[in-house]
Amino acid sequence: MTSENIPRLKLLAKDIQDLNVFSAYLQDSVIVANDIKFLLKTKKLICVFNRFMWEDAEKGIFRKNKRIRSALVFDNVLRVKSKGINPKKKTKILEFLAIKTEIKDNYFDIRLIFCGDNILLVKTEEIDSSLEDFGKTWETSYKPKHKI
Repeated sequence: MTSENIPRLKLLAKDIQDLNVFSAYLQDSVIVANDIKFLLKTKKLICVFNRFMWEDAEKGIFRKNKRIRSALVFDNVLRVKSKGINPKKKTKILEFLAIKTEIKDNYFDIRLIFCGDNILLVKTEEIDSSLEDFGKTWETSYKPKHKI
């Protein structure tokens, strides 16, 4: 618990099922291109999201909608490629949809999928990732809605 008296996420992923849990927690998060960093020397990808706190919003209709900063980190990354994400457009807002993972030629292809057919492809030999909240929460009047 923090001074705000809310539990914070601090999760580790070692397999595809764990990444599916990350995907659920990150649904409807937003990120700007400037908050995506691939550190080649340390083989680390860091993505800092503004995460919509679904776990809080779903507890009751009288709760306020909140967001919190969350760091998604992938270790032992071999390569990162993107589709539709221009690092020069540092403030372009990307809306997160899901994480999809496939095994190809004994490697993991982890796709971070965003609205507008924007994709970040992370290639690794193993799944070694974390998702952790940090900072203070803030209220938002917007609650994401999805058409079925």
